Amino acid sequence: MKPKSHRGTILIEECEVLAHDPHPGDQYVLRVTAPSIAPRAAPGSFAHLQCDPSLPMRRPLSIMRVDDRHRWMEFLYKAIGHGTQLLAQRKPGEKISILGPIGQPFQVDPAYPRPLLLGGGVGIPPMVFLADTLRRDKQFKPLVLMGSEVPFPFRPRPSQYLIPGLPEGAIGAMPLLEDWKIPSRLTSLQGYPGCFEGFITDLARHWLQTLDSVQRQEVAIYACGPHPMLEATAKLAREFDLPCQVSLEEFMACAVGGCAGCVVKVQTSQGPAMKRVCVDGPVFDARAVFA
Repeated sequence: MKPKSHRGTILIEECEVLAHDPHPGDQYVLRVTAPSIAPRAAPGSFAHLQCDPSLPMRRPLSIMRVDDRHRWMEFLYKAIGHGTQLLAQRKPGEKISILGPIGQPFQVDPAYPRPLLLGGGVGIPPMVFLADTLRRDKQFKPLVLMGSEVPFPFRPRPSQYLIPGLPEGAIGAMPLLEDWKIPSRLTSLQGYPGCFEGFITDLARHWLQTLDSVQRQEVAIYACGPHPMLEATAKLAREFDLPCQVSLEEFMACAVGGCAGCVVKVQTSQGPAMKRVCVDGPVFDARAVFA
């Protein structure tokens, strides 16, 4: 099917399922061909997937990885409702209609060469995408912290990178990031081996407290996850006076700004305003959302 333009930036494309792997906790990693959408995607943008031909309403999923050369996209999602449960049944070789890429992505500033990436649960995918982008620019030295209350959708391994100030025993890392030479650590309240026992913002605070004033001025925070985690992240950013961008997760119907069903209150220079998470976001300045 020939991609159709929507507002000149969003395309609709028939994508073929290349792989669809299940993981503990009803989690799935879906890889699809996307020769037109993939090159346009950026960290923080998402796509709107038709879960099944029998279900008219699409579901929004954050993009976790793209391969511009082979033109594929990858998503991590949890099958928690009727739509995503139908999506979980899709097999390699089948076609899925996808609308994307949608939304305002993260804006990386070279003035902050120590990006701190925080991903909680299904908020992990944008952080992987952002890390993949940052590793291509040697001036950035990112640290990625991930939290989950269900088993991680990968087999953690001890990190090869020593991070001063982190609690002893917090050595679990994401293998993909290790292969990319990006340090990462994992957090959970479930007692998983190698994970920090606590909230992701607690582990971030441990790290930030080890930095001197010059190093701390080089840090910017980028986060995606449940609302309470993002609120805690915004508080952490205020505590250390750091710039912070958050990617919000909201229920969406159209996902292209038409229905205004995903609006949130945001502080602007002209005062409070209602913004649509799908097209005005999903990435916002944390101070604007959590004033």
